[in-house]
Amino acid sequence: MHFTLYSRSYCHLCQDMLDALLLLQRPEQPFTVEVIDIDTSPDSSLLERFDELVPVLFGDLAQPELCHYFLDHALVQRYLENAKTTA
Repeated sequence: MHFTLYSRSYCHLCQDMLDALLLLQRPEQPFTVEVIDIDTSPDSSLLERFDELVPVLFGDLAQPELCHYFLDHALVQRYLENAKTTA
């Protein structure tokens, strides 16, 4: 299981979302989180796409975002449960 969090280094909401996401991690269902700083990424399209939306969390980059600004605990929990049943 892997999440991608589009973020900024000076964004307290971004850190809050990361902290809240990590609290959902369980030993029986570990996951990784890739944090991408949109301001320092070589991909300039990320800044255009996510500038005013950060933090933005994705579970699967081929699917719509899971949430932005604040962690949607219920939605992320459902996502984790669905991933668990399809694994």
